[in-house]
Amino acid sequence: MRFLGNVLAVIVGLLIFSVMSFFILAGILAVISSAEDEIDIKENTVLVLNLEGRILTERSSEDDPDFSSFGLFGGIPTIGLTNLKRAVQTATENENVKGIFLKAGTFTAGQAGMKEFRDELVKFKNSGKFIVSYGEYYTEGGYYLSSVADEVYVNPSGAMEFNGFAAEVMFFKGLLEKIEVEPQIFRVGDFKSAVEPFMLEKMSDESRLQTESLLGDLNKTLLEEVGESRGISFEQISEINSKMLVRKTKDAVEHKLVDALWYEDQVINLLKEKLGLKEEDNINTVNINRINKSAKTKNRLSKNRIAVIIAEGEIMGGKLEGTIGSEQFKEEIKKARKNKDIKAIVLRVNSPGGSALASEVIWREMEEAKKEKPIIASMGEVAASGGYYIVAGADTIVAQPNTITGSIGIFGLWFNAQGLLNNKLGITTDVVKTGEYSDFLSPTRKITEMEKSVFQGQVEEGYDVFLTRVADGRNKSKEDVMKVASGRVWTGNQALENGLVDVLGSLEDAIAIAAEKASVSDDYRVVYYPQEKPWFERILNQFSNDVQVFYQQQKLGSFYPIYEQIENVKKHQGIMVRMPFDIVIQ
Repeated sequence: MRFLGNVLAVIVGLLIFSVMSFFILAGILAVISSAEDEIDIKENTVLVLNLEGRILTERSSEDDPDFSSFGLFGGIPTIGLTNLKRAVQTATENENVKGIFLKAGTFTAGQAGMKEFRDELVKFKNSGKFIVSYGEYYTEGGYYLSSVADEVYVNPSGAMEFNGFAAEVMFFKGLLEKIEVEPQIFRVGDFKSAVEPFMLEKMSDESRLQTESLLGDLNKTLLEEVGESRGISFEQISEINSKMLVRKTKDAVEHKLVDALWYEDQVINLLKEKLGLKEEDNINTVNINRINKSAKTKNRLSKNRIAVIIAEGEIMGGKLEGTIGSEQFKEEIKKARKNKDIKAIVLRVNSPGGSALASEVIWREMEEAKKEKPIIASMGEVAASGGYYIVAGADTIVAQPNTITGSIGIFGLWFNAQGLLNNKLGITTDVVKTGEYSDFLSPTRKITEMEKSVFQGQVEEGYDVFLTRVADGRNKSKEDVMKVASGRVWTGNQALENGLVDVLGSLEDAIAIAAEKASVSDDYRVVYYPQEKPWFERILNQFSNDVQVFYQQQKLGSFYPIYEQIENVKKHQGIMVRMPFDIVIQ
């Protein structure tokens, strides 16, 4: 046994040494690369945006080595929205860049993030430069983005998805009954359906109503923009979409969604023609990282700063990695408030919500900052429930037409596992307590009527506080807020109509509003917070997470998504201000 233990220790040690050596070598190469001379963009250059298989985040570091091709060690390939937009903006301004070659058929992003990047591509195209798109397979979102191109091509043996949106919700009522776990549910708001998977076997009428309304408006935005780019009327594009008339790639050509069925080498030859090159010539290309390194920081010496605080993820207490930790973001907002060079703050939110207490902590710090300088909210793909709570008091709220927001409601969730323990596992418990309620809300027994009353009272009090925060921030009465509350989710378009947001626009629009309110429109520079950790630290964290996910995926196979949903249940215990459900739009 000792021998086997020593062998295992040696193997683990060698594995750790190999991984560390790989990262150190990659770091040295990255340092050498970053030390290169200033990037020079050659004449007749094409910006290549290869986004295939990537997932959009709010931002990513341009100095990170790209490990995406190293399998398990590479993590999920991501790309930051700010990086993408900066690359396109730089290409628009650089006269040596003549066009963009876009490969984004399997690019993954929420609708609002996709639109924000797409709008930047529209500006590029309107400057007189060309965009050519090619894909072997176009998802619905990938095609929405790619349709902005002057010409769109798909591989003759490829495929294309263009059949509208669907949102599927997983319900656990039957599972909980089988394992004898009784959910204890508390909520305020008929549309606050986050708890429905634990109490129903299908959507409630209210949940179905808001989901249909939400998907309908999101799809309408997509169809309008695709139709405009492709020169197809809204009636025609709607029929193509709703009846799934594109079932083969030739159907996409027939219905004018793509220009032709071409192979990539044919598209490359087209690019050469556009650049006035011969077939044997090479195309000068530049990628996202290199063109961003060539960009000059605007107003680099200006002392006036607009702080953009990126809040992405679930809202939780503390400083948990990958979340909007209340402790961390409270400190970020406070530092920006106290920094005299920062003239205004833009809180960029991409969050479905989370802890009610953590949301209140962040809201409070926002209110303190608002006393000293302008506070502008910029909503990304989703800023709902707690994500709306933390920006409710902002001077101006900016959202995209297809941002998912609202969900002003609150719920609590607890589980009685007595049946599981006693009847399924043969486990019994006993308790000694000093007070009558010392074991308040114990998960090993049925909840009492007194406990139900206390918990429901806390939920109702939390809802009243939420309504107050929105009413005060929006200069509305509670009664008016209640008309658009009850946990209902809205698109940015709908939220503008009902007064939950002020302006439809991008992060740049929010920054411009902040600069104007701070009277520094002609002289400011943008700084982003929180400051990113060194790539080495982040990649080690990612490596650890990837190993765990990889192990569970290999172990559970097709059951992994169910396991993931059950794991998420743990986050929902206690009082939450969160989206009514996890929207997976297909």
